[in-house]
Parts: sequence; structure tokens; C-alpha cells
Amino acid sequence: MSRKFFVGGNWKMNGDKKSLGELIQTLNGGKVDPNVEVVCGAPSIYLDFARSHLDAKFGVAAQNCYKVPKGAFTGEISPAMIKDCGVNWVILGHSERRHVFGESDELIGQKTAHALESGLGVIACIGEKLDEREGGTTEKVVFAQTKVIADNVKDWSKVVLAYEPVWAIGTGKTASPQQAQEVHEKLRGWLKSNVSEAVANSVRIIYGGSVTGATCKELGSEKDVDGFLVGGASLKPEFIEIINAKA
Repeated sequence: MSRKFFVGGNWKMNGDKKSLGELIQTLNGGKVDPNVEVVCGAPSIYLDFARSHLDAKFGVAAQNCYKVPKGAFTGEISPAMIKDCGVNWVILGHSERRHVFGESDELIGQKTAHALESGLGVIACIGEKLDEREGGTTEKVVFAQTKVIADNVKDWSKVVLAYEPVWAIGTGKTASPQQAQEVHEKLRGWLKSNVSEAVANSVRIIYGGSVTGATCKELGSEKDVDGFLVGGASLKPEFIEIINAKA
């Protein structure tokens, strides 16, 4: 079955109304492949701004959320608040949340369950660190992370799995198309064995890790790479080139 190509832009903690306004104008005016689902991950303080200015053909994602609808959790935002801004996606389990902010697999699983129950689509991130890649434990690490996410998913149609080797994020290093394909294929195999063949065939597994206009076409041509989660390049005009990688 054909899986709709998915390109997410993770703006991280970057931009202001001026620069993001300019980026949004560029995206709105750009010629983008209509067969690609595009979602931009804005800082929480700019979710409303992004949703009200971005063309309706683009989705918007929060970069994180908490595991309950409301309460005494200073600094957090809930799926209910995200939806109230007209936003339908959230990025969860990003390596920066795991390794900078110490989020556990268990917490990411709980957040995933609550976000899905609240009607958000989830871009769920998994990936190994450099020492794990070099130590030969890539599969063990990504399968363990995927299992905790899978245990918390009832409806896979709302989930996009983002494989992001931590050693390739913001480093300028990109996994080779063959390295990306190998892990994506193994992840699909894991889903087939542990969830179902239908889910394995339909769920989109996207690649993140220093994706650029220069690397996107080759990466996107691999059969199990169903799109990208783009960091730095999503803040530049070349994001349009990345969206059009399959055009």
C-alpha cells in the first residue's frame, strides 16, 4: 500500500514573530507537492501565531506536551490547550527531550497515550546515541523505545514514527541512505512481529538527522523512508526543496 509522504519541520527553540512570519510567507507562497503531508513544529508560545498565519494546507505541531489535561504543572502545556489553538499534532520523545531534559521512555509512553486519547496526531521520536551505534546496540535501543510507544497506542493511523539517530542531529552528520533504510526496515519488521502486519505496512516511518536540500532526494528514494523530520533546514527556504524531495 502507498504511504503518504510526510515532512515535519521542527523549529525547536528558534525564531521570533518577525523571522517566523517571513518563513511562513515563504512557505505559503512556495510551490509544494500536494501529495506530501507537511507539519511545522512551532515553539509553544507561537502555536497560535503559526496556526493563524500558515496556509491551511500545512499542519502545525507542538514540540511537546504533558500527560494530563490540566493541573499544577508550571511551564507545561496539555493536548487540550494545543487543540484549543487549532493545532492537531505534537512531537513526543525527541532526543533533546530524552537527553537534555531527562524524559524517560515511560513518561514518553504516558504522554503518547494521553495525546492520542485527546485526538492529537503524534510524531513519536526514537533513536540511538553514538556510543550505542558504535557498540552495536542500535536495534536493542530503538526496539525498546518503540515498544514503550507501541504499548500506549490504540489507533496507529494517528502516529508517525520518526527515527532520529542522535549522533546525526545538529552535527551535520547524516546517516547514509542505506543506514536509514536498514533501521527503518528493521523497525517495520518489529511492528509486523509485535503489533500487526497491517500497521507495519501502513505506519509512516520518517527519518530525522541533519536532513538538507542536498541529502533529501537520495534519502527519500529508500523504500521504507516515508518522509523526514527536519531541524535547522526547516527554518530556511530550502525546506520547500525538502518537501518536494519526491516530486
